Amino acid sequence: MPSQEALARDALAYARALIRAPSVTPDAGAALDIVADLLQQAGYRVERIVSATGGVPVDNLYARIGTEAPNLCFAGHVDVVPTGEAEAWRHPPFSGEVDGGLLYGRGAVDMKGAVGAFLAAALRHGKPARGSLSFLITGDEEGPALDGTVKVVEWLAAIGETLDHCIVGEPTNPNALGDMVKIGRRGSLSGILTVRGRQGHVAYPHLADNPVPRLVRLLTALMATPLDAGSAHFPPSNLEVVSVDVGNPAFNVIPAEATAKFNVRFNDLHTLDSLKAELERRLGDAGVPFDLGYRPGASSSFLTAPGPFVDIVLDAVADVTGKRPEMSTTGGTSDARFIKALCPVVEFGLVGQTMHMVDEATPVADLGALAAIYERLIARYFATFAA
Repeated sequence: MPSQEALARDALAYARALIRAPSVTPDAGAALDIVADLLQQAGYRVERIVSATGGVPVDNLYARIGTEAPNLCFAGHVDVVPTGEAEAWRHPPFSGEVDGGLLYGRGAVDMKGAVGAFLAAALRHGKPARGSLSFLITGDEEGPALDGTVKVVEWLAAIGETLDHCIVGEPTNPNALGDMVKIGRRGSLSGILTVRGRQGHVAYPHLADNPVPRLVRLLTALMATPLDAGSAHFPPSNLEVVSVDVGNPAFNVIPAEATAKFNVRFNDLHTLDSLKAELERRLGDAGVPFDLGYRPGASSSFLTAPGPFVDIVLDAVADVTGKRPEMSTTGGTSDARFIKALCPVVEFGLVGQTMHMVDEATPVADLGALAAIYERLIARYFATFAA
């Protein structure tokens, strides 16, 4: 078993190299080159999968060492969100500077730090005696996610490549390393509600048809009662109205149309079809004509039920941090929503407090501990599933 000092040293070096390769989504090629070179040198078979469904070519990577089952996959992304105002950063956002025990840089937390930690763990572990290790790294997680993991998953299915279990390195911990693993995610459905009327002068309302009061009635109907009270592993579903708009800059004009945009984060008590049916029932009960459309990219909830694989992750975290993390399904969506079509998937990464912020940074000590957790996880996994 490699020493924690060696793992920490490697994880920091790899994370810094990745941060120093600017990769604002979807331009992640340079960072993926670093991952590919390291894995090829270690004997991995590396494939690059390029997709341009959204009009811009996106580079992705799949790599594997070993040919036997079980295949444990590490999944993540090296694309990052824009830096914002670079002058506002303590250190340049792509410098990978270490200061006061913190590694600074865009992607340090989300999620080049985790990719660096898994590279350290996997390369120090070496080729499994039985079974396989693999990487699925995308350049389109922070973007529209049309040409990233979803396309690699389709490619893997088409060539008959099997993933038996997967770890996603998203930042899952709210306050300290070891707080939380994600064993599932809520579904997400976005809708656009439109009410049409007739434009006119506010002084002559009988000549117009104001859609705003009817839109208010519809939104009230949507939100009058909770969607549910939650389930065994999920919190209650919630519907949030995120925009109400009439496109009207004037005070003396009744608008011709009113729209509202909403998003529902929903648990395993609903499917996409059953949720849509419930929303449409509520709107229909309002007795108001409306148009309802749904945004593409909706996703269902999923759960990796507690069992041997989840226990391996929890035990590895406890080995290094001394505490057993909470199992959670909270938060937003992640690329695990695509991978769950292939195999059970669990998420565990760094502390997420500074992700997407100016001065994004992670404690260097957390990087080393995360690499140690991943290495313990690999060892426990093959001792359990390849014995």
